[in-house]
Amino acid sequence: FQTNVEICLIGGSCKSPIERFWNGNDMIYILQKARHNEESDPVEESKPDDTSYALELSPKENSGPVALSVRTAKQLISLYAMVQNPNMSHLKTGELVVLPPLGIRCDGSDPEHTYWLGAEPLKAGKKITGINLYMVTCDGPTADKSCFANLEELITAHKTMHHSSIVMTKGSAQYELLRAAALEDTIVESTSNIYVDMTWNTVNKILETPPLTSAATLNITLEAGDPGSPVYQLYRELQFLLALSEGLKTGVTPWPEPLESESAVEQVQELLTELKNKLDRFCISENENGTEKIKCDTAAVDSSIKSVFSERGDLDFAEQLWCKMRSKRVSSYQELVECFTLVIKSLERGEIQPWIHQGSSSLLGKLIQQSYHGKTEVVSLSGITPIQMVLEIGLDKMKKDYVSFFIVRSGSFLLLQDYFISTSVDLQEQVHRVQKLHHMLEIMVSCTVLLQFKHENLFPLTQICMKYYKENPLNEKHVFQLPIRPAVVKKFCQNDDPEIWKVDISSGHGQKEVRTTWQVSTNPPVEHMTSNNTGLFSDSTVNGSSEERMYYIAMAKCSQVHFT
Repeated sequence: FQTNVEICLIGGSCKSPIERFWNGNDMIYILQKARHNEESDPVEESKPDDTSYALELSPKENSGPVALSVRTAKQLISLYAMVQNPNMSHLKTGELVVLPPLGIRCDGSDPEHTYWLGAEPLKAGKKITGINLYMVTCDGPTADKSCFANLEELITAHKTMHHSSIVMTKGSAQYELLRAAALEDTIVESTSNIYVDMTWNTVNKILETPPLTSAATLNITLEAGDPGSPVYQLYRELQFLLALSEGLKTGVTPWPEPLESESAVEQVQELLTELKNKLDRFCISENENGTEKIKCDTAAVDSSIKSVFSERGDLDFAEQLWCKMRSKRVSSYQELVECFTLVIKSLERGEIQPWIHQGSSSLLGKLIQQSYHGKTEVVSLSGITPIQMVLEIGLDKMKKDYVSFFIVRSGSFLLLQDYFISTSVDLQEQVHRVQKLHHMLEIMVSCTVLLQFKHENLFPLTQICMKYYKENPLNEKHVFQLPIRPAVVKKFCQNDDPEIWKVDISSGHGQKEVRTTWQVSTNPPVEHMTSNNTGLFSDSTVNGSSEERMYYIAMAKCSQVHFT
């Protein structure tokens, strides 16, 4: 078999391709058809004469798995069982070593459409007493629910096969909430997905809706930058911040094309003129109408989501300046220099005394604070200094935007202040942490809009995201998991079909436990299941309609063989 079979040892952080049907050990051998176009065969690289050699193989990347014939897979299972059988001493295989479980990819060419065969030793201490044999079959896709199994028949078949009088049933289902909420049209080629996994004991019928006593876990994978997101405007600000950060690092800044008829220099001049005419415009003062709130004209958001992400009303002068100069307005390095030249000259001449937040660590903030005392240091607007100045005020403004949201919505300020808004690290690292904040914000806002999340769920979700991002780099493909009450997703489960629905029928305990699994899923449950091998139902519809959801039907069975 060495020239035809490829062996992969799956373990550690690698996900077992068969774990959906068989929760085996941490390590598992996967056997599949060898790909002869590769430069070398991993099995042939083994050294049979070297007794210290340990097989440590991992799956090859960038190539899909290829299945073996069912006949070959059965032969390999037999060989595996023989070398694990202590009664086969005449084979002279040497000292008996308990091997990891074995899973073999099959091509489904037999009448049952078998796609996995597996085996796992049964142990009593260090002694091998028998072996568990597994088989996974699959048909579909089909929309014809008359092809679905009957729960009572499944239970009866399990009892008959395993001579069991008492069985337990456990259900699980997965619902895709993002698609169910009809948000998929706003995400083009995105990896974003929000789905919920439900598990419960005692199943009464096939495809039953999960009861409110279920355990529910929300799974969130979100890619930032969806134009339909309520915080897309803030995402655009972040992109300008990233461009400035890259320019500071490489010396090349990708300036955007101006979209406004009025240049950034003209807008900054208008802002300074207003300040000259009314020095206290940016001071927070009580008047007969209450506290004056200053709006940032470039950060306006759609009225429908103001309740989700409210615009701050305490923008200081530096933040107002950022709004005037940010993305789609400042279109060149020279224009940036001219903007800061106007501001610094106005400060030096004492023409303006703008208000600025306490604790500002930016260079412009220091110049403004110095201007209160009638003297400002000389700043040379050359080299990277202008880019660094606008990057600093952008960072300050965006950090306050995120802090405002997380305080109001999730009460997580104490978690924020020690890491995400720190100014003790360099600008590049600060920008990286702001990226993390934005990703967390998009997750919170999406859950608030989609699931009407309140503090009860937002606070623990924020904690989960912050804990991950304090220890890991930005990763928009990471799946954030949050246990929730089933009532939160009740309407989705009642109104939409599941992506996956599964029932496990089990009997026995410990080493003697055996299980039968029946599952339907909208996607092929087996990654090596090709379009040419999708069973008997690939063209079927219900009542001539193709609108019914198409399901793959999978079945997993196990049996035990005892050696003693």
